[in-house]
Amino acid sequence: MKKLLVTFFALLFLLSFEQTQAQSPSEFVPPKQEYYKGQVTQIIKEGSRDIEQYKNFFQFIEVKFLEGPEKGKTVTFENGGSLKMVEQKSLKAGDQIIVLKVTQNDKVTYSVWDKLRLNYIYFAVIAFFALILIFAGVRGIGSILGMIISFGILIGFIVPQILAGADPLLVSIEGSLVIMFVTIYLAHGVSKRTTSAVISTFISLTLVGILAFIFVKIFHLTGLGDENSYLLQMRAANINPQGLLLGGIIIGALGVLDDITTTQSAAVFELFKLNRKLSITDLFIKGYTIGREHIASLVNTLILAYVGVSLGLFVIFVLNPNNTPVWVILNSEMLSEEIVRSIAGSIGLILAVPITTLIASFIAKRDKDDGRK
Repeated sequence: MKKLLVTFFALLFLLSFEQTQAQSPSEFVPPKQEYYKGQVTQIIKEGSRDIEQYKNFFQFIEVKFLEGPEKGKTVTFENGGSLKMVEQKSLKAGDQIIVLKVTQNDKVTYSVWDKLRLNYIYFAVIAFFALILIFAGVRGIGSILGMIISFGILIGFIVPQILAGADPLLVSIEGSLVIMFVTIYLAHGVSKRTTSAVISTFISLTLVGILAFIFVKIFHLTGLGDENSYLLQMRAANINPQGLLLGGIIIGALGVLDDITTTQSAAVFELFKLNRKLSITDLFIKGYTIGREHIASLVNTLILAYVGVSLGLFVIFVLNPNNTPVWVILNSEMLSEEIVRSIAGSIGLILAVPITTLIASFIAKRDKDDGRK
């Protein structure tokens, strides 16, 4: 009898367990997100509401889908109303936007993802390429190809290798060397003056890398100086942020070094064409005189370029809403990273002028018959 009761309760327990499992909620299914182009057909209502003592702008808009399975369909939903919405991002009838459609548990919601800008971007890129071809001629084709190759190496080689766990510094160096050789020769042609620029760029870039490495170690920089670095660590923890910082410095310096070495090399070779009796010392002195003017303008350009990219950061520091002491702000890793970028790149530019001048003078003078090439 006992065995019968045990067997009965065991079967009852198993049946109840299976039923509980069958009734348990299924695993969480993430929402389905789809993006479509749309056009605002009407602003139904707009205004502001108070959220946590802040006025937040909102709009109720009518949007017509321009593509996708719901093409031609009109939907109405709210734009804004949250803490992130400001009146400067308001929409008006006729604006083209990107609509985010979120589907979860058969419930569909719509929101404005962003204004549609691609049409204007395409126009700007085409105009940019056209101006290059008009004013640079055949050389412009080489520069355009070089730019495309640079992006291709960056997106097709450097970034995938970094995401795969490779050292960002080594990968950036490898990619930069390929970019340097290919793009400089494509843009300026195969000649002795171009070879002078390539050699000078390589030496200067090496010095930038060494200086950046030393500065990063001295400043105790981790590469986590901004929120984007932290976000990247959350999504790809295998990436070395310090190496990424160093790689970025090298890639950033390469573009400016390209300009100064090719220009300086061309100046030296043009001087030699005017007077083939000039010695290497004379060429160096005269070429360096030109290069000093280039240094003054390019260093300022580089500093302003870095400041321009980080202008919002400087505004926050000057505003200083938390009344943080100035020395604490100057000590922050975020600002230290920008200082290292500027100093390492600027020193590389300064050294590139005498290096290029010396190399170009030697190559130009070595063979008088080929000096005009």
